[in-house]
Amino acid sequence: MIKDEEKQTELTNRRQSMSEYLTPKAREIKPSGIRKFFDLASGRKDIITLGVGEPDFVTPWHVREACVYSLEMGKTQYTSNAGMPELREEIGLYLHKNFDVAYDPGKEILVTVGGSEAIDLALRALITAGDEILIPEPCYISYSPITALSGGVPVGVETFAKDNFKLKAETLKAAITPRSKVLVLCYPSNPTGGTMTYEDWLPIAKIVEENDLIVISDEIYAELSYGSKHVSFASVPGMKDRTILVSGFSKAFAMTGWRMGYACGHEDLIGAMLKIHQFTVMCAPVMGQVAALEALRNGLEEKDRMVESYNQRRRLVVSGFREIGLECHEPQGAFYAFPSIKSTGLSSDEFATRLLNEHSVAAVPGDVFGLGGEGYLRCSYATSVNQLTEAIERMGNFVRKLKGE
Repeated sequence: MIKDEEKQTELTNRRQSMSEYLTPKAREIKPSGIRKFFDLASGRKDIITLGVGEPDFVTPWHVREACVYSLEMGKTQYTSNAGMPELREEIGLYLHKNFDVAYDPGKEILVTVGGSEAIDLALRALITAGDEILIPEPCYISYSPITALSGGVPVGVETFAKDNFKLKAETLKAAITPRSKVLVLCYPSNPTGGTMTYEDWLPIAKIVEENDLIVISDEIYAELSYGSKHVSFASVPGMKDRTILVSGFSKAFAMTGWRMGYACGHEDLIGAMLKIHQFTVMCAPVMGQVAALEALRNGLEEKDRMVESYNQRRRLVVSGFREIGLECHEPQGAFYAFPSIKSTGLSSDEFATRLLNEHSVAAVPGDVFGLGGEGYLRCSYATSVNQLTEAIERMGNFVRKLKGE
């Protein structure tokens, strides 16, 4: 019995010490703040979840059917490392028609395992240890960790609600040092819903050129623009060759689980990314590529209907937050609202935790998105109108209780 206990103690100690084998970067990286609240809400039927950025629509049937048919026909092999030629061709046509940027499908387009892989490939291809990567914040939570894992130094560039969370030239310029190499953009913005116009981009482009920066432009929410057409940074004169445009099918086409993305850019940049892609995942899954091709060829009407539905919900949640006493700038893109909870006196984490525990609404505290996020809450409106209406009512009750009304 004593020997068994000693063996168990030895085994436990050995397991506890296994972290010593990890690299410092792997040990120090923090888990996703978004997933933390999603996991807390998981399994609770009373919870209304405004946390995870995922469409509540199912991938259109004809897209799923195209995938099923391809499987029935035995299409289960590898594709070209860069992706099916016909899919790359269709992506090129789509970007040219909708966003005024033209790419050679044979050399300048790479199909990836979601937009996330494209961002990872781009940063790994560009970063030399010690390079500074400029990241406007609040922003999608993956940019800084991937930068650090690639040996770069993430440098936050704060944006503000008074500017509708647009990136301002003077703020960007102040953050640049001789070690600055890459500017990461995400417009329309996750988490703020902020967007940039052509006029907004011009001074940013000037700074990019003057400081010899490369840009990674994450445009996964490009189609989810309200009131005005999305302007790709790559379409600004002189910026195409300096820009790696990243996008995909997850958000606008309701295809999150398919993990289909792409990157476009100068053939030297895409060629380097392709080499890393070859040695990591080989190619994106052929089933997903078939589905993506069908979505581009025959799924644009469904996409437009989904975008219009998000637009209606956007107006609902913004007016709802304002009515319950939470300031909220009007998001012009994506499917997130970013209300301020500063008037309640609670931190973002305290507010989100109590909202979940006391009123069964899950949202993401703004501080997990970096500089300028404290005092805000990210709420996804990619859920039903009934759920949104109920969530706002519960939040209103919580806010009134905090204010003693």
